Amino acid sequence: MTDSAAPSAAATPDSLNDGLIAARAAVNDIIVDKADVIDLAFSALLGGGHLLVEDLPGVGKTTLAHALSLAVGGSWQRIQFTNDMLPADIVGVSVFNRDSSEFEFRPGPIFANVVLADEINRATPRTQSALLEAMAEGQVTVDGRTHALPKPFFVIATQNPLDLTGTYPLPDSQLDRFLLRISIGYPSAAEERRLLIEPNRRELLAGMPSLLDPDALLSLIGRTSELHVSDPILDYIQALVAATREHAAVRAGLSPRAALALIQTARAWAFVRGQSFLTPDAVKAVFPALAAHRLQAISESGMDSDAVVQEILATTPVP
Repeated sequence: MTDSAAPSAAATPDSLNDGLIAARAAVNDIIVDKADVIDLAFSALLGGGHLLVEDLPGVGKTTLAHALSLAVGGSWQRIQFTNDMLPADIVGVSVFNRDSSEFEFRPGPIFANVVLADEINRATPRTQSALLEAMAEGQVTVDGRTHALPKPFFVIATQNPLDLTGTYPLPDSQLDRFLLRISIGYPSAAEERRLLIEPNRRELLAGMPSLLDPDALLSLIGRTSELHVSDPILDYIQALVAATREHAAVRAGLSPRAALALIQTARAWAFVRGQSFLTPDAVKAVFPALAAHRLQAISESGMDSDAVVQEILATTPVP
């Protein structure tokens, strides 16, 4: 990723906000008619988590991930997952140096600020698990030695629906490491016309500037965590989490870690939208993307996790 005149660690709050606004606008120019989806993507980023984009081929999953990577600056790597990929292809490998008579670690593509894990569910579970420690701890262990990853560290993974051939479902432990799971969907007729007549998205990406940098991003993440959360909002979040645990169609509800993630993601959504405190609308906006992939719905109930989430939102009193 190329350097740019992005905000530095000494940037003022106003310049940081300007950088965030510009980055959102730049991604919206690439991915048309999906402002809410893009705000969720930035919420995962400012929430300090990772993002899973799940949808059919050709709707813009990789384009969104690439645009977000370019907008936030720093180093980035793209990993195209395949069924013959090995864990060492991701985290790196120790190689014996004859001159020094020692093993030297050669880092893999996971060592970047932003990592695009493209079609992650085409890799085997063994290879998928290579990301688990990296996403959870910000480090990898190779041959008994631990290597820290750069900060910030953000994984944007894409995956195709599981009914497509040649895919492996992500285990629950891996899904839980993704702060949000989003889908892009088809554009409206008017916006699809724009895609047909405007320059190719790859051409637009080639000219897209980096509008933030790692230091600025860390500062924005810190500011996001400072947003005030009132007691009524905390009550609402606890009520939503409790409802997932008590719902008859759910085998396992949200954990306390997921409840903490809901707070940090709602804060990030509010911050992205220019708000200085948390509202119920922010919680409602992020709850489906945060909760659905973490819930284990009972197949005999006739409901999937998305339907459960929508029912909980509809029946839980809003403060």
